[in-house]
Amino acid sequence: MRFPPIAEYAFLSDCEVSTLIAPNGAVEWLCLPRPDSPSVFGALLDRTAGLFNFSPTNTAVPEQRRYLPGTTVLETTWHTPTGWMTVKDVLVMGPLAEHRREGFRRSPGDSIAQRTLLRIATCFDGRVELQVNCFPLFDYARQQGVWNIDGPGYTRAKVVNGDISLVLSGSVPLGVVGGRCTGRTTLETGESAFVALSWDDTVPHDLAEANRQLEQTEKYWRNWMSMATFPDHRFRPYIERSALALKGLSYAPTGAIMAAATTSLPETPGGERNWDCRYSWIRDTAFMLRALHGLGFNGEAYDYFAFIMDAVVAGKPKGPWDLQIMYGIGGELDLSEQTLDHLSGYRGSRPVRIGNGAFNQHQHDVWGMLLDSVEEHLRGGGQIAPVVWERLADLVDTAIRRSAEPDQGIWEMRCAPQHFVASKVMCWVAADRGARIAESRGDAGRVEKWRLAAKRLKAEICERGVSERGVFTQHYDSTDLDASLLLLPIMGFLPPDDERVRATVLAIADELTENGLVLRYRVASTDDGLSGDEGTFSICSFWLVSALVMIGEHDAAEALFEKLLSFAGPMLLYAEEIDATTGQHLGNFPQAFTHLSLIDAATRLIKAERRTDEATNGLG
Repeated sequence: MRFPPIAEYAFLSDCEVSTLIAPNGAVEWLCLPRPDSPSVFGALLDRTAGLFNFSPTNTAVPEQRRYLPGTTVLETTWHTPTGWMTVKDVLVMGPLAEHRREGFRRSPGDSIAQRTLLRIATCFDGRVELQVNCFPLFDYARQQGVWNIDGPGYTRAKVVNGDISLVLSGSVPLGVVGGRCTGRTTLETGESAFVALSWDDTVPHDLAEANRQLEQTEKYWRNWMSMATFPDHRFRPYIERSALALKGLSYAPTGAIMAAATTSLPETPGGERNWDCRYSWIRDTAFMLRALHGLGFNGEAYDYFAFIMDAVVAGKPKGPWDLQIMYGIGGELDLSEQTLDHLSGYRGSRPVRIGNGAFNQHQHDVWGMLLDSVEEHLRGGGQIAPVVWERLADLVDTAIRRSAEPDQGIWEMRCAPQHFVASKVMCWVAADRGARIAESRGDAGRVEKWRLAAKRLKAEICERGVSERGVFTQHYDSTDLDASLLLLPIMGFLPPDDERVRATVLAIADELTENGLVLRYRVASTDDGLSGDEGTFSICSFWLVSALVMIGEHDAAEALFEKLLSFAGPMLLYAEEIDATTGQHLGNFPQAFTHLSLIDAATRLIKAERRTDEATNGLG
């Protein structure tokens, strides 16, 4: 059984768990009880690691797949030799979700999810034979459970493994053989059947209840989307799907938002650049808040900010100035990395990793990203307590002090530390934003101290981080380019019309691209401590769009953005990278940072377009 392309998976979420469904209808990724827990269905990383299929018996390729508008409900249409059928797949939202939709406020024991994966098939023409094949393998396929019929009518079965109890129920007669639960039925025109897999014993009792749960979930997502302000523009479908992806990557019990739903999807098929992204990165914070507030999702923005502050302030930091680059979605500090050698990996890409060894790296961009997010939070109407401000002030002082040290850089290189220019710039951001926040709080002593530090740091960067041709470099004593330098205008380090900024943006566009798409850096000339190659980074390509808009290259920005949209997956989702030659998506999926940068680029393009239209109409 071949692996589908990464971009062809559909992503479902109930904001407590998430799942990936392959084009053939197989659930190939589901981790329980949290999205960073061990997998129950893991065929995404090994074709023998468990799956859950609900599809026609004699057709492998669907006619069409789509999300119902404004939702994460997947609808797959099948054309078989004998008839037509649709299957609707959804992670069910519970009744509480509707009452809490205007911003989840964490309360122990509350859940907005029904903890049920519901699948409803309907034959709308002819006659279709339908199959069920549910084969969970627990603990990343290291343990197999045994199903038992659990109830009358052979339509309910149960399997228990440790703390995980799965109940499969529905209108299809079931049989069990060891760890596999299967069933078949035939649907005539107008008939429907359903199966529901629950890890909380909350399966619907009949088809009518299943349909109510489906409608309840559709209503939740559409109501959630109605809170936003989306632009009336041709880019709107991509912005909407990006917003839904970000919400789907959230973990409602804490407010955290994962970088991606998966682990170890490779940056190069068959290579070793395979990482676990089911955690929450500090560097995502400022971009996340800007996107959420910009679209009107203030509740999600406040919850995410609260999670970050809990982790940073109340999360038992290792010292008075320590700040991790990432945290577990429950605020966990220890994300030690392991390899799962028994799994073959997606398309043979080993090792399969869980945990992320970069969690204890020193990356100096985190202070700037955190302080920028605090300013964004305050701009969005939020507040911070005095104890939080004192903790943040310590972190500003730390950023200034440690800006003189080398680090691993924004790309988490596993090599000797360097004086990365982007890291220095983000230390400047920490001092700059800290001074602005201090001024708003009347903290005059810190304002003067931090502004002076920011001035000194900017002067050093402009002296040591610029090449002879007037272009910012990857690190001091280097002439290499790095896509992280696109953050210079985006983060306000220098104005967009600065000659060095413009030269850097254009140099990246000309020299650090393949087929027009942006690389993080040239692997051949950068010792990042890893072997093999990687694809173009989609976030960097969207950053380039934003930077081109800022320096006035609107036509080039729009052309690149349209090109990037052409690479979107069939479900309008993006992984971390794109192979510039084949267009294949690479890396973990869906990737929050990619969708954040898409929203930012689209917003800047739309605003620039409207300014141009207004100017033209004014002249007319």
